[in-house]
Amino acid sequence: MSNFSTDHGSPYDRGRADSYYHRPKNPHKGGVSIASGPREESLTHEERFFYNMGYEWNEQFGDKKSWD
Repeated sequence: MSNFSTDHGSPYDRGRADSYYHRPKNPHKGGVSIASGPREESLTHEERFFYNMGYEWNEQFGDKKSWD
């Protein structure tokens, strides 16, 4: 397995963000800003793994957005 990126828009970053904002799992990358490129949902097996890793990390150790 290659090293993975935690950069804004990476699959890992998007997984953590989806968890943070209480969104259901929906593996993707990009779609955050011009710099991250368009949203892409057609991911490789490895990219899906990193998305899920980011989502699960935030579920276990991260925080959640509060709209209070």
